[in-house]
Amino acid sequence: MFDYHVHSTYSVDCAIPMEVTCQAAIEAGVTEIAFTDHLDHEPADPGCGYYRADDYLRELDENRDRFAGALTVLRGVEIDFNDRIAGQVEAFVSAYGSEYDFVIGSVHYGFGGAIIFPEYFAERTLDEVFLPYFDQVQKAVETGWFDVIGHLDLPKRYAPKTHRNYDPLRYQERLLPIFDAMIAGGVGFEINTSGLRQAPKTSMPGPSVVRWYVERGGTLITTGTDSHAPQTVGAGLAKTLTMLELNGMQQIASFRKRQPTLVAIADLLGPES
Repeated sequence: MFDYHVHSTYSVDCAIPMEVTCQAAIEAGVTEIAFTDHLDHEPADPGCGYYRADDYLRELDENRDRFAGALTVLRGVEIDFNDRIAGQVEAFVSAYGSEYDFVIGSVHYGFGGAIIFPEYFAERTLDEVFLPYFDQVQKAVETGWFDVIGHLDLPKRYAPKTHRNYDPLRYQERLLPIFDAMIAGGVGFEINTSGLRQAPKTSMPGPSVVRWYVERGGTLITTGTDSHAPQTVGAGLAKTLTMLELNGMQQIASFRKRQPTLVAIADLLGPES
């Protein structure tokens, strides 16, 4: 199984060293892991200025060598994106993009630099949260800077009880042009399993979104746990692979040097599936 969204001490919100997480990945049956630490440029974010690319790359390579033969360890990064910081993101991708195996683009902020946390929903309808969010996602796709988009319907993770009536069907027509842009640009999206163990109790995105993407002709999906602790590495991956198969996706992507290779889900699940 592939866990392509994992954090380490190079993320401001994670205190777990890469070596510990690699060992946990092996124990969880993960065969490929990408450390996708946060790269934040939003001034209000606690992680702004925290990420150290050169130190990260050096430590990543040390662990890649340490676990060679037992675990494939990949260079990854999760880059926060929105209009306000696009110039800084472009500068980083121009300078460092070729150094990575895998790059996630994620939208975490809404109007005026406010992070999409529960308090962001106050005095806003779901449309007022999701539609501008999807606009930013589409812009991220159209830059061509990213291999996949992270947690495609992220706001549902932080919706307070007053806003937990999210139904992806309401946004199907808005998602379709995003899928078209993804397919045209060779950009995919991840299935982020953290929602299975948090308030949404479903992956980000869930089955219906996968089905619409497949029906549109999409083929590029990765899987990741968004782990910040060793006990969640690999969590929900097998369930997610089964969900993908049931919704028409027979392969997931493996990345090397920003280039995807499609791998049959049946091969990852094994004969007992």
